[in-house]
Amino acid sequence: MITSSKPKVQRRFRDNAPMHIKQKFAHAHIDKTLAKKLKIKKRSVQLSKGDTIKVVRGQKKGSNGKVTKVDLRKGFIYVDGLTKKNARGKEFNIPIKVNNVYITDLNLSDKVRAAKLNMKPVIPEAKESNEEKQVIDAEASKVE
Repeated sequence: MITSSKPKVQRRFRDNAPMHIKQKFAHAHIDKTLAKKLKIKKRSVQLSKGDTIKVVRGQKKGSNGKVTKVDLRKGFIYVDGLTKKNARGKEFNIPIKVNNVYITDLNLSDKVRAAKLNMKPVIPEAKESNEEKQVIDAEASKVE
């Protein structure tokens, strides 16, 4: 990855890195109690939309919230509830650096992500489509 000891070269590498490498920069530490509970042996996991995080550094230190957007290109995340007003009074989400947060709860609805962590995906029941419900109802009526 970074081979130079010069900070200028390191910053240039991070700024000009391709997306598949910038994706590796979007990892955050996991809360120790969560890691023990879920039996995760990794120290850090890639941030994903729907994760619950806690801000550790900066003006919003101590704030909690769910991640609404992860911007890999700029290296920022946007958290639900952390907003600011501009001069015209319009509210917008505050960008927070990935390395200033840690994960307090994981969103495990993604099958690929759950497989990477060696866990079963947690699929919310509210997201069932109407077609799936019709198929289930049809099968239940056949049994009767």
